[in-house]
Amino acid sequence: MPVLNVRTTAIDDPGSLIEWTHPMRPAVFLRNGDGIIGFGERARYQHSGGNRVADIARWWRDISSAALVHDEVGLPGTGLVGLGSFAFSDTSTEASVLTIPSVIVGRRDGRSWITTVDGGMPVSSQRLGPQPRDQLGPGSFTPLEPGAHTPDGYRASIEAALREIAAGRVSKVVLARDLVGSIPAMSDRRWVITRLAEAYPDTFTFAVDGLLGSSPETLVRVRDGEMTARVLAGTAGRLADPTDDAAVASTLGASRKNRSEHELAVRGVLDSLAPHATGVMNTEPFALQLPNLWHLATDVRGSLCDGRTALDLVAALHPTAAVAGVPTDAALALIAELEPRDRGRYAGPVGWVDGTGDGEWAIALRCASIDEEGVVTAWAGAGIVAGSDPEKELAETDLKFRPMVDALER
Repeated sequence: MPVLNVRTTAIDDPGSLIEWTHPMRPAVFLRNGDGIIGFGERARYQHSGGNRVADIARWWRDISSAALVHDEVGLPGTGLVGLGSFAFSDTSTEASVLTIPSVIVGRRDGRSWITTVDGGMPVSSQRLGPQPRDQLGPGSFTPLEPGAHTPDGYRASIEAALREIAAGRVSKVVLARDLVGSIPAMSDRRWVITRLAEAYPDTFTFAVDGLLGSSPETLVRVRDGEMTARVLAGTAGRLADPTDDAAVASTLGASRKNRSEHELAVRGVLDSLAPHATGVMNTEPFALQLPNLWHLATDVRGSLCDGRTALDLVAALHPTAAVAGVPTDAALALIAELEPRDRGRYAGPVGWVDGTGDGEWAIALRCASIDEEGVVTAWAGAGIVAGSDPEKELAETDLKFRPMVDALER
């Protein structure tokens, strides 16, 4: 295992951070223009199966404990940082990964920095700075179309799920469907990220190992022994008329279906945190406004038990009821039965961890994977509970596809 020499120094504001990352292999985790981007790859570790988070966490502890770190800035995201993305399912054929970029550029609270990681191969100064754009813009992308889970197939899966709910097998199950398209294999992926970041600034815009998206849901944030999370469950589309739109927001929590779905998700997070955090408190549910929809949201906070890290909480919390269902094991079994395609890293944790164990992790929603050949697979899901209507749930997934569809359209 290499001993990494890590140096973080302050720099002038670099402008758009996205411009600094690699055009075809971007590494990004931003919100409201702040956060971190990576360039190059100094080290990586990947793993599959039920112990994937714990195994990657062990690798991270080993490599970070041996690293020689000189950090002149001392903010979240400085020093040694790994960017990661985990598969949703224990049985997924897609590997989970944590990478250490050769260069990280970041900005937070009005301060900017650059981190270089030298593992025996010095970072070339010629690679640092904004990377040139190619001439392939969004108009080069082909439209997204139904994939393995067609609209008719999705309705049928919802009906099957409702039968299982009525039989008492599950209280809630989250079913996803896919859209597929393509982009030129050698095109600049930063077009997609830029569009997402500009259209949805309050969400986490991310790009990790070919998974790109803009998620509104915080799985967990850890800083100096304190943790926060944001639970989302319950959705309504935005309306053009301000008065009508305000009415939608005010009545979101009054829906028995939405309230039930949301309470299940919040309870699941609180139960998962109990062994790892103390003084856990949650807000009352509130309507979270996004450009294309409303979500019913609850914020959770608490203090970590001694020795716990962000990756420990990632392992404890995933999968949440907001992306799997209740009870978890039965919901996961039903997902495997009713979804015709492996989710890969959709609805899995995505984010970063630093050498102290602090970090910031979102749930990979409103996202798509783009492989080396330029094949695009986008995902969206909806929570199915008693009283769900298949047609309305299908329409909800259309709303959730909107960010990626807009980012890829001409």
